[in-house]
Amino acid sequence: MTTRLGILGAGSISDTHARAAQEIPGVEVVAVCGTNAEKTSAIARRTRAVAYDDLAGFLDHRPMDIVAIGSPSGLHAEQATAAVRRGLHVLVEKPLDITAARVDALIAEANSAQVQVGVFFQDRLRPDIVRIKKIVSEQRLGTPVLASGRVKWYRPPDYYAKSRWRGTWALDGGGALMNQGIHTVDLLLWLFGPVARVTARTATRVHKIEVEDTAVALLEFENGALGTLEAATSIYPGYARRLELTGSEGTLILEDNRLTSLALKNSSPDGPDGDAGAIPTHSSSSPVVADASAHRRVIEDFINAIRTGRPPACDAREGRKGVELVEAIYRSARTGGAVALTT
Repeated sequence: MTTRLGILGAGSISDTHARAAQEIPGVEVVAVCGTNAEKTSAIARRTRAVAYDDLAGFLDHRPMDIVAIGSPSGLHAEQATAAVRRGLHVLVEKPLDITAARVDALIAEANSAQVQVGVFFQDRLRPDIVRIKKIVSEQRLGTPVLASGRVKWYRPPDYYAKSRWRGTWALDGGGALMNQGIHTVDLLLWLFGPVARVTARTATRVHKIEVEDTAVALLEFENGALGTLEAATSIYPGYARRLELTGSEGTLILEDNRLTSLALKNSSPDGPDGDAGAIPTHSSSSPVVADASAHRRVIEDFINAIRTGRPPACDAREGRKGVELVEAIYRSARTGGAVALTT
C-alpha cells in the first residue's frame, strides 16, 4: 500500500521531512509547495515530485493522502485547515500554531472532516525517552517532586537576520521558548502532567529580534510537583538540552536525548534500572539541521495511526497543551505575576 505525501514548505525542516519520507518503504513524495522557487524545485527534483508555488493548486494535487507542513509557525493552523477541508490528513511541524485559539479551530475542522492531525514532536518516539515515559507511567519514580528542563542553546545573528519570519511575533509566535524550547515544554507536560500555574520572566539579551532569546519559568504542576524551565538562544557556545525528573523514589537525567543517569532507591546500580552511567561528552550546541531518522519515526507512526484509527504519538489535542503553556509563560512575563492555566 502506497502512501502519497505532499510537502508544504521548502525550508530546512521541509527538506528534513522529505528526506525522512524517502527513507520509508511505501511512501512517495508527490508534491512540494513553497514560496522560494529555487528551494521548492530542488526538493521536488530530488523526490521526483511536482513543484507548486500556490497553496490551492498544491492541495488539489491528486493522488495525495497526507500533507507535511513545515512553513512558518504562524501559518500552520491556517494551512492545515485548508488541507483538512479537502479531506487530507495533516502532519504539522512544531508548534502546531502560535495560539491555542487557532489550534482549537483546527481541531474542530479536523473533527468535522474526520481526518487526523499530528505534530512533529519526534522526541516522544526516541528510544531513551520512550523508556523514561515507561518508568514514569509505571510510577517507579514515585510521587513527582521536581522537574527541570534546560535548553541553553546559541543561534548566531544570521539565524534571525537571514529569515523573514524567525524572531517575529506574527510568524514565529515567540522566540527561544516557542521555537526551540517547545520540544522540552512538550516533554515536561507529557512526562509530569498538566501545569496549574506558572511564573516567568523573559528577556532579549543578545539578538536584535522582536521576541525573547532568554526565558525562565517556574512551573507548578497539578500533581503538586514543582518545575523550572530555561530556554535560550543566547548562551554561547550552546550546550546539550537537559531534562531532570525527580520523584520520591529517585531521579533520572536526560541529556542530548540520551538517558545518562537513572537512580532508583529500590534498584541495584548494576541492574537494568540502576545508574545508566556517567554523563558522556556531547556536542556543545544543538544541530540546526534536524535528524531525518527521528522525523521518519513520526511519519511512520502517523501512517500507522491513520490505517488503524488510533491517535498518533502526538495529535492536535496533545500538541495544543504546549502552545497553551507557552502562551501562559509569555502572559506571566508581560504582567509580572503568576498565571493560572484554565485546562
